[in-house]
Amino acid sequence: MTMIKSLSRSSLLRTGAVALALGLPLAQAQAQAPAAPAPAAAPVAPETVVAKVNGAPITAGDLAIAAEDPALSLPGVDDAQKKSLLVDYMIDLKVGAQAAEAAKVSDSPDFQRKLAYFKDKLLLDEYLEREAKKAATPEAAKALYDQTVKAMKPEEEVHARHILVESEDEAKKIAARIKGGEDFARVAAEVSKDPGSKTEGGDLGWFTKERMVAPFAEAAFKMNAGQVSDPVKTQFGWHVIKLEEKRTKPVPTFDEMKEQVDQYLTRKAQQDLILKLREGAKIERTAAAPAVAPAPAQKAP
Repeated sequence: MTMIKSLSRSSLLRTGAVALALGLPLAQAQAQAPAAPAPAAAPVAPETVVAKVNGAPITAGDLAIAAEDPALSLPGVDDAQKKSLLVDYMIDLKVGAQAAEAAKVSDSPDFQRKLAYFKDKLLLDEYLEREAKKAATPEAAKALYDQTVKAMKPEEEVHARHILVESEDEAKKIAARIKGGEDFARVAAEVSKDPGSKTEGGDLGWFTKERMVAPFAEAAFKMNAGQVSDPVKTQFGWHVIKLEEKRTKPVPTFDEMKEQVDQYLTRKAQQDLILKLREGAKIERTAAAPAVAPAPAQKAP
């Protein structure tokens, strides 16, 4: 304990950097080195040198790249402490890399194969990202949205409540209570066996027909607003249903769909690019390549 208490702030940050480098939890380093919130700093040019290791510079641009590494994610750490931890991590990385160079690690064939692999992977990732941006434009996103909405067929949906019990007799008694004037939501909270909707007065929200099991859906979509059903049996038990409202399902807005549209355009652009590149390349599989497993035979119906 005495030694831990005597550690300086820089030592604690270095502990965090080592944890980052080794993939270890940062909980202790964070707990021992609390940082007060700092005012937002002015933007720093990527070429700005933030540290040197045996004369080799570490720049703000290097830190920005490290910060994008999912393995270095630091949820709950404020920006000032995160930057400090990243600087220490980059120092440790540079020290270790220099030692590895001196030990001729990079001369081994195995290392060269790994280096070539990760270089190819980074090149491909960067290329796909750049090319996808050309395809996922605001104009393309809006055009795809308009095309998709135009092809959508009007779909009916209902807003319903239900009470789930184990037996038909119990469901009949509950239906009689509600049809006799008792509040559906209050009865649902009292007796329903469905934990997901019980606390909401049996409310299931809006749903389309295919989202529910067939017997339940058939009953609900035949009802009129305000109507309470007779007992309905499904594999979950016996239901008493109250239909609140019916409507044609509203078309989602462009803003609601934009993220999905952008993701689709990006994935499609990247997939199309890879297929195009393969078509234009001379690809040869040698006898040493693993054989492609045959597709499993389908049984006749």
